[in-house]
Amino acid sequence: MEAVLYPVLIDGSWRPARSSASFTACDPSSGEPLPDRYPVSAWGDLAEALAAGARASEQLLQVSAARIAVFLVRYAERLEQHQRSIVALAQRETALGTSPRLADIEFPRMCDQLRQAAGAARDGSWCQPTIDTASNIRSCYAALEGPVVVFGPNNFPLAFNGISGGDFAAAIAAGNPVIAKAHSAHPGTTRLMAEQALAAARDTGLPAATVQLLYRCSHSDGERLVSHALVGGTGYTGSRRAGLRLKRAADLAGKPIYLELSSVNPVFLLPGALAERSAAIAAELRDFCLLGTGQFCTNPGIAVLQAGPQAEAFLDTLAASLQAAPVGTLLGRGVLQELQAAVATLLDAGAQLLVGGAPLAGPGFRFQNTLLRVSVRRFLESPTTFQTEMFGNACLAVVAEQPSELAALARSLEGNLTGCLYSHSQGLDDPLHDTIAPLLRRRVGRLLNDKMPPGVAVVASMNHGGPYPATGHPGLSAVGLPASMLRFAALHCFDQVRQHRLPAVLRDRNADSRPWRWVDGVYTREHLGS
Repeated sequence: MEAVLYPVLIDGSWRPARSSASFTACDPSSGEPLPDRYPVSAWGDLAEALAAGARASEQLLQVSAARIAVFLVRYAERLEQHQRSIVALAQRETALGTSPRLADIEFPRMCDQLRQAAGAARDGSWCQPTIDTASNIRSCYAALEGPVVVFGPNNFPLAFNGISGGDFAAAIAAGNPVIAKAHSAHPGTTRLMAEQALAAARDTGLPAATVQLLYRCSHSDGERLVSHALVGGTGYTGSRRAGLRLKRAADLAGKPIYLELSSVNPVFLLPGALAERSAAIAAELRDFCLLGTGQFCTNPGIAVLQAGPQAEAFLDTLAASLQAAPVGTLLGRGVLQELQAAVATLLDAGAQLLVGGAPLAGPGFRFQNTLLRVSVRRFLESPTTFQTEMFGNACLAVVAEQPSELAALARSLEGNLTGCLYSHSQGLDDPLHDTIAPLLRRRVGRLLNDKMPPGVAVVASMNHGGPYPATGHPGLSAVGLPASMLRFAALHCFDQVRQHRLPAVLRDRNADSRPWRWVDGVYTREHLGS
């Protein structure tokens, strides 16, 4: 029986792609290709999606934020009705684990994000309405012109998926249509969710092209897509190499693009903390290095210690526990090859292999749990090389001979999503902590104390971002509503515009949702003149 070649979703309809080229996903646990085939779209598909998205962008100007909120809630409900089939296919395509990972953690998080986005859209405070009554100048954020393209990553098939994840939710809640680009690692999972997104859009009367789906295209067409005149903006999560190619193209065209690229998430283990609870910290570091087989964007990739007997004992314990721990499955052959290459790069630069360092024989994609070591002095000779991301179950221990080297290392770090300091509970490490923390704070999006980084809480205060190369913009977050919506919005200003022509959030009589507004230097929800 011939495998199915699935259609693309363009302008409200599933139809064959304008190309005979195709690909298949793969079962990472066995390394075997899965039977279904998905199209590699030619430019004609992308051009049609852009034109339809541009029409939907104009049509959405007449759609209330309340109806967009209803869509997001309805979409979450439809996903929940089909949870079993979605999770089953996600497990087959990623081998991340049905329970607890996919069914009990990531799936509920995905639906919660959609509902939080609905709440933010309904409330309206996200658009930061600002009114100066003396000059009668008013401003607020509103949707971009044109569709938002969302590239989902390989490691979160649900919560960061291009058709259901945080970028999707933020873009839709801000009033934009989305063209989702599925990741080749889990096209079937994306297709199942796109079916429910389209159904929810029809249920709630949104424009036909509010949600569209393409599976794969050439690199050159991807660059052409993000830089096209009709595109509003792009959200991308993935490799630094591919992301920077897209960014160059978008920047040349003056199109906004928001990237999540690469992070080694340094963890500083100060001497007092190791003296106080070395075994517990070693167990935490092992667990979080191996969480998701090291394929979270916030897994700790660098552990920094001060030389001494405690540090040596700690590394011995950590190496032994990594060697004894079960080896998980990587997401695909490409991930395995990239991890092997990254380890080789660090070894060639002078790192010492303590444990692991090679692929495992047998079915599927697996790599030995790996720990490397290097001195701070050697690290500082090639800081860029030693910050090569090992995306997978591997960690680099960096050992300082003197306390002053810890600060020098912190200054040399590239931008990261997270950074952490473990210190003595009774303050013995405070002077050293207070030297390093201000330096580390400027190099990370999220600073943690006495806690490993994986785990991105979907709360309004979260910053899942950071300086380059963690992301392409240090001032914005991919997680945390409503802040994440501002990536997909433009600031609109109105000067002496009549009341009935203003957006509802800027009129003297505040909108029904009563968003918070900055009026003459004061936050208020009151009507003007009341």
